[in-house]
Parts: sequence; C-alpha cells; structure tokens
Amino acid sequence: MSAGPASEQPEEGAVPPGQEVKERLLVKHYGPIPRAEDPASWSMVFGGRTASGEVHRLTVGELDAMTQTRVVADLHCASKWSVQDNRWDGVLTADLIARFAPALNTEHVIVYGHYGYSANLTVADLLADGTLLATRLNDQPLAPEHGFPVRLIVPHRYSYKGPKWFRGWEYLAEQRRGFWEERGYHLRGDPWLEERYSYQETHPRRL
Repeated sequence: MSAGPASEQPEEGAVPPGQEVKERLLVKHYGPIPRAEDPASWSMVFGGRTASGEVHRLTVGELDAMTQTRVVADLHCASKWSVQDNRWDGVLTADLIARFAPALNTEHVIVYGHYGYSANLTVADLLADGTLLATRLNDQPLAPEHGFPVRLIVPHRYSYKGPKWFRGWEYLAEQRRGFWEERGYHLRGDPWLEERYSYQETHPRRL
C-alpha cells in the first residue's frame, strides 16, 4: 500500500471535503443490533502479539473503574456525512495500551465488534489523541443502536474504523484487512484525504 500524503491538522470547525454536516448521528451498521445485555456480562479480549504473551480480558465494570476521559470530537462517515462536537465519555485507548501492551515493534492491530465485525488500525491510531473506548454519548449511556455498551471512537479516521459493540483487539505482526476493507474500503481511511476506497491506496488523493 502506498502511504500517500499525510493530512494537515484541520482548523477548528472545519469539515473534511465531500462531507455533509448532519444534526445528529445516523444509524449505520452491518447486521442486526445486538440484544441489550447487562453490561456486567459484556467482556472484551486483548490478544495477539501482547508484550506478556498472554490474552487479557476486561469487563465493562473494570473499564468503568479506570480513569474516565471526555473527548469532544466530530464523527465522519465514509458515506459522506459528519456530525460535529459529539461528547464521548470513556477510557482512552492509550491507557489500555499501557495496561495491555503490544510486543516490541508491533505496529498493526485489528479491532473487533460483536458478530465478528472487524477493522484494521495501527498502534499509532490507538495512541492518538482522542481515540477512546466510549460508554457514554452526550451525557447519556450509549443507546443500543449507537453501540451499547462500548464503542470505539477514532476521530481522525472514518467511522467504519471504530466498531460499535466493541469486543476487543488483536495485535498483529502484519497488516490485515478488516470487514469493510475486504469489501473495497481504504486501509487507512483518513477523512481529510477522502480515503474511502481501496483503489486510492495505489492512487492516493493529493490535496
């Protein structure tokens, strides 16, 4: 894959090219909404190339006991709409990486949602400012259609990179395509470069 150009830091209030601003989040996902479960029974798994060689498990209750952070961030869907200034509360993924570290020189990650949904990211994406495992949206618990009980938020990538109904991640020795990436979506998904589709990996858009 060609890395392509790096996007510049956007100005406050700016919207990526090709995006239409909506007033509230639309409900977009593949497959059914999982049946509402007691959050205490929801577990997440962090495995693959971990520094310890172990598979780590975390419950929502344990996640809630960690330091909570609010991130105010826009969400950009690859189907060309954006919602600005969403208030997400949860745990920074950087804090989870500190707790469940990858093995040395591990760069790639695949993240999972319920029903086997997946998306590829990098460890750098998870360490980026604002990347969060969210349990609340706009001062309310996540609604089932928006990812209850846990949703991964990656503000600097298109939203298909952040699974609803988050179930964990796997550290990888090599990059692997996730659900939508296998179906023609971009491996990186930078909204500021309009990286929607896989053909752009070898023919990157230059702004």
